[in-house]
Amino acid sequence: MTQTRVFAVFMRGGSSKGVFFHARDLPKDRMEWDRIFMSAIGSPDPYGRQLNGMGGGISSLSKAVVIGPSSRPDTDLDYTFAQVAVKEELVDYSSNCGNLSSAVGPFAVDTGLIKADGKFKEILIHNTNSEKIIRATIPTKDGFAQVNGNFEIPGVSGTGAQIKLDFLEPGGTKTGSLLPTGNPTDIVSIKGAGNFEVSLIDSSVPCAFVAAERFGLTGAETVEELERNSDLMGLVELIRLEAGVKMGLAKSVTKVPPTAPKLGIVSKSSKYKTLAGETINPSSADITARIWSMGQVHRVLPLTGAMCLAVACRIRGTICNGILSNDEGTVRIANPSGILPLDAKVEIRNTTPFALQVTAYRTARTLMEGNVLIPEASDYSK
Repeated sequence: MTQTRVFAVFMRGGSSKGVFFHARDLPKDRMEWDRIFMSAIGSPDPYGRQLNGMGGGISSLSKAVVIGPSSRPDTDLDYTFAQVAVKEELVDYSSNCGNLSSAVGPFAVDTGLIKADGKFKEILIHNTNSEKIIRATIPTKDGFAQVNGNFEIPGVSGTGAQIKLDFLEPGGTKTGSLLPTGNPTDIVSIKGAGNFEVSLIDSSVPCAFVAAERFGLTGAETVEELERNSDLMGLVELIRLEAGVKMGLAKSVTKVPPTAPKLGIVSKSSKYKTLAGETINPSSADITARIWSMGQVHRVLPLTGAMCLAVACRIRGTICNGILSNDEGTVRIANPSGILPLDAKVEIRNTTPFALQVTAYRTARTLMEGNVLIPEASDYSK
């Protein structure tokens, strides 16, 4: 045979989709994982469509997940996330995917890794990318993950069963500190463009937040408007790279990971239309955000980036906190697909902010299960 069959499950989790694998079905040598993931997803694809695989041509649809028994005694599962680049030959493991975290529990229950009795199953998930723990509460029925429900999330058509995700002590995923520089706000200098005030936060994923007005934007621009502005897209990437160095993620801009830090522009809430054409009233949100992921503006929000933003909103002195009029309760984030509410708990310990947890609610669904076909490795140099 010229192709190898590998058991996999194709799933939607939140506003992302990915190919899920059981750890036992993959080679023990992790160096071989990249080829399998890229083949399954259809990367690299210079046309940006991933027609030769299961990806969808944008970062939120170009993902792989590996799930297996936990490697630590205080959790039930190990969960490893892989971001597959669309056009490049690259698989990145530097950060977690918050959206696909919601599908980990359903995968484990439905494939027999976790037994579920009753109406709900609480699962403690060890995310190996961030070395953090996620407490997932999964609705179940007859021993399987419940799919039907009346809960709706931005960017996903229809409704589903509500999954609760508590991301526990999410600070310092990569830098070891919630505030990597010790400051709620810093300055990043870009040659030819000047100085930019940024809030550098490491919670769920390292992020850099900049006020939209610094770019001459309102923050309510559409994804299309932002992505066709090539000067803006280039400048955003330069700031992201410099922010990565300043946060200690790399010693030079050439070594900064493609998925971390993420960069978000933030502003006060204003009237705008979602990708579905719905008009959003400013009073329904506390802050507006557009977040970049793998060089693209996310069509909703990467959940890890949104959770980092929610934490930033609760830290005095950040750009994000300065936009909010309230210091307690849910943070309602306006994004290209609607409003995302998140609950972030931050307390002061020895004069330093400490992130206790971020709670998010998602839906998930298994779309297909069976085998993905992986072409045999070829040596084209001969």
